[in-house]
Amino acid sequence: MLQSSKPTCRIVRPGQTYDGKQGFSYFEGISAEAVGSTGICMHLLTIPPGGRAKAHKHETHETAIYMLSGEAHTWFGERLEEHVIVRAGEMFYIPAGVPHLPANLSDKPASAVIARTDPNEQESVVLLPELEALVPV
Repeated sequence: MLQSSKPTCRIVRPGQTYDGKQGFSYFEGISAEAVGSTGICMHLLTIPPGGRAKAHKHETHETAIYMLSGEAHTWFGERLEEHVIVRAGEMFYIPAGVPHLPANLSDKPASAVIARTDPNEQESVVLLPELEALVPV
């Protein structure tokens, strides 16, 4: 008997992780690969103490972040000239194409739910190594 290709509801229990181009390990969640989503991706991320991503941008998709615990420093802008600290209970929006670099400068893990408008989360990630030295941490 053929399996139906009709979309259906799914429960995802994050357990496995995958390494993103940005330098962090993400818990598998909602994505085209995991559940067949066509317009959204959502994952859990825990940044270890002292953890820092590579400078990057998501060329064609927006990102929404909800900090569950801890705090994340994020430098953003064409030359990473802007800086914000996102704390537990706060949300942070990153438009498509905006260079950014998040880091956890504390001695405790920082956890967040990350949602993106591309179901294939890594597809439009562009690393920006030329910006790495602009953030002194």
